[in-house]
Amino acid sequence: MNTDFTFAIKSIRFDENYRPADNTRITTNFANLARGESRQENLRNTLRMIDNRFNALAHWDNPKGDRYSLELEIISVEMDVATEKSGDALPLIEILKTNIVDHKTGERIEGIVGNNFSSYVRDYDFSVLLLGHNKDQSEFKTPDNFGDLHGKLFKSFVNSSTYKEHFNKLPVICLSVSSSKTYHRTENQHPVLGVEYQQDEYSLTDEYFRKMGLQVRYFMPANSVAPLAFYFSGDLLVDYTNLELISTISTMDTFQKIYRPEIYNANSAAGKSYQPSLKHQDYSLTRIVYDREERSRLAIEQGKFAEEQFIKPYQTILEQWSANYAL
Repeated sequence: MNTDFTFAIKSIRFDENYRPADNTRITTNFANLARGESRQENLRNTLRMIDNRFNALAHWDNPKGDRYSLELEIISVEMDVATEKSGDALPLIEILKTNIVDHKTGERIEGIVGNNFSSYVRDYDFSVLLLGHNKDQSEFKTPDNFGDLHGKLFKSFVNSSTYKEHFNKLPVICLSVSSSKTYHRTENQHPVLGVEYQQDEYSLTDEYFRKMGLQVRYFMPANSVAPLAFYFSGDLLVDYTNLELISTISTMDTFQKIYRPEIYNANSAAGKSYQPSLKHQDYSLTRIVYDREERSRLAIEQGKFAEEQFIKPYQTILEQWSANYAL
C-alpha cells in the first residue's frame, strides 16, 4: 500500500468582521452565526458573551472583570490523497483555536485547539450512513465498523507532522451532553471545570469520539446550569492550565447557550441526577439569531456532499488505507 495522506492547515480570524469562505462548512457554529441580516450583531454579542464568561471564571487578580479577552481562530484542515488522480485537497475537519490576551501584562497566551468540532465525514456517518441504515427498521442499530474510518483519519491528522508543527498540545473538544442519557453528580470538584458528572452508559457520540482516540469526562463549571462533555487524550486535569481550560469553557458554554438554550440557558441548574432535554420549556433566549432547523437540514446536505466528493470516489483507497492503518 503506497498511499500517503498529507494535511494542510488554513486559519482565519473569527471576529465581528468574519465572513465565511465559499468552501467553509456552513453548519459550523461560527459560520452559522455569520449569515443573514443580523450577522455582525450576532458575532459582536457572541464575542462579548465569551469574554464576559472568561473573566467571570478567571476572577483572581481581576477586580473589574475585564482583564482578559479571547481571540479565536477557525482552523480548517484539508487532506490530500497522494494518487495518480490526486486533485484538489479535500476538506476534512474544522476546529477552533483560542488565544488569550492578558490586558494587565500585555501578554498573549496560547489557548486550546479543538473546542468546536465539525467534520464532513462525521456528517456523512450520522446524517447519511446511519439514517440510511435505520430507515424502516424497528430497532435502532449502528452499521458495522461505524466511525472507524473517521476515527483513523482524525488520529492520522493529530499524529501528523503538520499538527505538531502548528500546535503544542493535543486537542480538547467540548460538546453538549446527550439528551438520551442520565448524568449523576459526583463529589469530585475541580477549581475551574467545576463539579464532575458521570453516567452509566456512553452515548453514540461518546463511542464515536472514542474511535478518534478521545476519552470523555463531564463537568459543570461554576454558574453553568448543565454539564459539558470534554473529549481529550492524556489527562484533562493535568495537561492544561487553568486559563487554557477557561478559554474552552467560556467559548463552548457560550455557543451552547445559543444553540441549545433548553439545556444550557435553562432557568434552573442540573440536579444530582440529570437528563438533558431539548423539549424543556423553562429557559431563556440569547439576543442572537439562530435557525436550528436549517442547520439540521444542512448537515444532511453536507453529508451527501462528503459521500459524493470523498467517500465514493476514494472508497477503495480509503478501505485499503483504513485496513492497514495503525498507530
